[in-house]
Amino acid sequence: MRDKVCLITGGNSGIGKAAAIQLAELGIKVIIGCRNEERGSAALKEIKDRSKNEQVELLLIDMSSQASIKKAVNELKSKHKVLDILIHNAADFDISRKTPQFSKEDVETVWATNHIGPVLLTELLMDELTQSEQGRVITVSSQGLMMHPLLKVDLEDPEFRERKYSVEKTYYQSKLAQVMYTYWLSEKLKETPVTVNCIRVTNVKIDIDRYPDLSELMKKMYSVKSKFAISPEKMAETYTYLANSPDIEHVTGNYFNEKKESVKSSKYSQNQANIREVMELTMGYI
Repeated sequence: MRDKVCLITGGNSGIGKAAAIQLAELGIKVIIGCRNEERGSAALKEIKDRSKNEQVELLLIDMSSQASIKKAVNELKSKHKVLDILIHNAADFDISRKTPQFSKEDVETVWATNHIGPVLLTELLMDELTQSEQGRVITVSSQGLMMHPLLKVDLEDPEFRERKYSVEKTYYQSKLAQVMYTYWLSEKLKETPVTVNCIRVTNVKIDIDRYPDLSELMKKMYSVKSKFAISPEKMAETYTYLANSPDIEHVTGNYFNEKKESVKSSKYSQNQANIREVMELTMGYI
């Protein structure tokens, strides 16, 4: 039998690396997408060592850059004709950021990395996904959306160019858009062997050292928050379940929590008219 092939973006740290290890332990060929070669190479060695699986590859990709995504896709296509699992784990959420940053294509990087990039990557890999006997696309959102039940995607200013910038609001807007994309894509692919589901990531322990510019107050707040957080390895179990379990082979368009349970998103995100508007906006970037 042909080994399954999985691409997981942001596979060099946190939940992504934990999921990469778990999937590699199952004998799956794992490709970790990472924008930094040094960190990616270190993660690659660790994943191989811990999983005892040498079939792990590094793919350099910056999810904020459409040029980088296209280059990475060409490299992946040269090695793999079939892609069984695509996990959109990479995210931009620098909690110390005070002002917006923009990609090489002049798109605000949180919006670009967390939403536009995953949509583009999926579109470019659609042929490889549909070649799989049962392709799976997994998007990633956040439980933090529950704290913003009335949140909407700002169709006029999704990049916060005309309104006060907040990395938190930018992040949650992008994650809301990913939930809506999940519903849209699952409907679009309902006649294909590809399923599309979304994960609602809960409070997970983070490496606070990755944010050296945080104020002491913020560091203390995250220290308290981490006491109630689960480990990246525990959260990664849901990634592994959605990527490989035969129990959900025909399940698509669902939203799963850390307990592998199907949950509901906001009413706004489920409205078909709203989904169409968000996807029309999205496709204008691609």
